[in-house]
Amino acid sequence: MITGERVRLRADERADVPWFVQWLNDPEVTEHLSFFLPLSQAVEERWFEDMLKLPREQQPLAIEARCAEGWKLIGNCGWMNFDWPSRSAEVGLFIGDKTCWDQGFGTEVMRLLLKHGFETLNLNRVFLRVHETNLRGIHVYEKVGFQHEGRLRQAVYQHGRYQDMLIMSVLSPEWVKMDHR
Repeated sequence: MITGERVRLRADERADVPWFVQWLNDPEVTEHLSFFLPLSQAVEERWFEDMLKLPREQQPLAIEARCAEGWKLIGNCGWMNFDWPSRSAEVGLFIGDKTCWDQGFGTEVMRLLLKHGFETLNLNRVFLRVHETNLRGIHVYEKVGFQHEGRLRQAVYQHGRYQDMLIMSVLSPEWVKMDHR
């Protein structure tokens, strides 16, 4: 388990699948994700089975928040697109439980992922892609040290219009210099 002050990251479990289906069928949750079709329980169960075949470092992690009753599932995160010779990987997350939005959970999760990426996986570069309209996400990523690296022009079609996809990254030497509080 990867544990912070208010959140922890753990392996996804089969019991999480119904929550993922609920969240990933909510247009507010998927507004800045690459989901645009309804998701069935069967499709998500197949995703879960396929995910278990991935190397451990590529398997997504459930996000849990500490609450009065214990730990509560609030979202999912993980690593993808590893380039081991270059020590680079892409990271992503979503908070599906909307009651937990705008409370700093995404910031803490991203800090935990960066710590894990640089200090455990020995990555040199962590990057992500974010829709230009995802202002809350961009704010979080800048706050934890991501730098704007590029712009894929009109790379996303959503709600009848094209929008740009931003590329952001953090390098290991930058991470080492940061205050991680």
